[in-house]
Amino acid sequence: MSAHDHPNQFALLSQRRFAPFFWTQFLGAGNDNLFKFAFTVLVTYQLQVAWLPPALAGLVIGALFILPFLFFSATSGQLADKYDKTTLIRFVKTLEIGIMILAAVGFVLAQVHLLLACVFLMGLHSTLFGPVKFAYLPQHLNERELTGGNGMVEMGTFVAILLGNVAGGLLIALPGIGAQAVAVACIGVAVLGRVSAQLVPQSPATDPTLKINWNPITETWRNLKLAHGNLVVFRSLLGISWMWFFGAVFLSQFPSFAKEVLHGDEQVASLLLVVFSVGIGTGSLLCEMLSKRHVEIGLVPLGAIGMSVFAIDLYFAARGLPALPQMGLAAFIAQPAHWRVMADLALLSLFAGLYSVPMYALIQLRSPATHRARIIAANNILNALFMIGSSVLAGALLGAGFSVPQVFLFTGIANALVAVYIFLLMPEYLLRFIAFIASRCIYRFKVSGDENIPLQGPAILVCNHVSFIDAILVMAASPRPIRFLMDHRIFQLPVLGWLFKLGKAIPIAPQKDDPAAYERAFAEARAVLEDGEMLCIFPEGGITRDGSLGEFKGGMMKILQTHPVPVVPLALQNLWGSFFSRVHEGQAMVRPFRRGVWSRVGLIAGAPLDAAAVTPAGLRERVAGLLAN
Repeated sequence: MSAHDHPNQFALLSQRRFAPFFWTQFLGAGNDNLFKFAFTVLVTYQLQVAWLPPALAGLVIGALFILPFLFFSATSGQLADKYDKTTLIRFVKTLEIGIMILAAVGFVLAQVHLLLACVFLMGLHSTLFGPVKFAYLPQHLNERELTGGNGMVEMGTFVAILLGNVAGGLLIALPGIGAQAVAVACIGVAVLGRVSAQLVPQSPATDPTLKINWNPITETWRNLKLAHGNLVVFRSLLGISWMWFFGAVFLSQFPSFAKEVLHGDEQVASLLLVVFSVGIGTGSLLCEMLSKRHVEIGLVPLGAIGMSVFAIDLYFAARGLPALPQMGLAAFIAQPAHWRVMADLALLSLFAGLYSVPMYALIQLRSPATHRARIIAANNILNALFMIGSSVLAGALLGAGFSVPQVFLFTGIANALVAVYIFLLMPEYLLRFIAFIASRCIYRFKVSGDENIPLQGPAILVCNHVSFIDAILVMAASPRPIRFLMDHRIFQLPVLGWLFKLGKAIPIAPQKDDPAAYERAFAEARAVLEDGEMLCIFPEGGITRDGSLGEFKGGMMKILQTHPVPVVPLALQNLWGSFFSRVHEGQAMVRPFRRGVWSRVGLIAGAPLDAAAVTPAGLRERVAGLLAN
């Protein structure tokens, strides 16, 4: 199915390849939280258990649920690569029914030990489902749909968590019949999940010959090494795990924050969870629109900036609140100062959604299909470790005398430092962010024919040269990273030169001026193609001074002789006359508003050409034809 067959991510809910899977994972996440929250309320308010005091109940239940992720993620990743994912989904949902029947017995008979065992088993259920969940999507969605599909799943997960918590709290509080109501609800939701799993289409095994290593320790280490084989993917795993660290700090402190700082009751704590969940869901859904239906990792730095800004502002918003008697929901909302707190929480979580969804999509897109599930399993292990680390650090800060708002401030500052470190370590994120800003805030950038830019394998992109930011705009049009062959003089520019060096652009000097640099540039360009990457060349040899298309030089033919890869002609339109072109007496970057603000520019990608059919003159004619469109 073509990516253009549906208008947006919501249309996926009408398609069998996505809808049954979405509702299966939605019901599973909802049931997890219905069960856990009802159990937490039961042992906190209704049962008196000497060996499980209310202060420890939430911590013990959370720890038991997350424990299987540490021990069994590696095994579940292998199973998801070796077997049909649909078969595994149906098995896991059948297992859920059995666990919920045990849990129903535990609720009705008030057997805390049995319910704790069921918490561990539901953690195991989620551990088995995790790698299947994220490895399923790239098998059924194309590159244009991955961001939207992940956004829908992320939104659905947080909505399900919210609804599960609300339902669990309401049902267990029903006088006289709370435990029975929870028991019926847990079994009913599990059965609905199994029914929806039956409609999930087949998802063939990606590595059916894989031999399972049942040792979780050695396999966990092997999975981490496997993920580390692709540094972009591995560092994205660390980035996602940091997001879970960040989010866990806030989620774990909501009850204390509501009571000690905001002077609100349990309803206020629930409101904070609602605001946070709605923010995450909104940010996740916005990703497809902002990314223009590509995997746009330029959103990740934007998300990181927003997370820090609003986490830090939350500290200042909460610092000066007056000490009032404990408030209910209506009294809390009536205070204008509290709206800033809720706005900070909503925006903080919205930007967290913008941060995480592109990273998940990038991992799915760039992980080899044969061991994608094992890499996602490695991510689950890291997520669990980071969440445990966040609990330890938050506890240590509170024990050292930090207030809850100060913990939020510390987390916001730490997030900024981690983000700077990650983006300097992985310049692709930073460069894509700059390309994102340039193509959406400086210009109104329209891309046509981008389906002609190959998603896999080596290729040469050939483009006219109009301005100093041509490379940035070409980068914005491609879902894949591109290495650029560029005039060595552009590297001497103060800011752009640093950016192009960061992006590993290849400087080339004329052969007569520096023969060694000329040959070195071609050797590096060939190495790019040998690695299966894309190379972009501006064959005019320099930026146009009058807006016309210059002669195409024959340097690219030297590369095609040894590496006959597809050649994709590109045409940048309407950039001549803009701030970054040489329109003003041969100079660029003077009179910034001569074209107004947010002027229209575009890029058209033509059909790929076979290397044997390429000539400089013929390629120039192709680009000229695209410019005339």
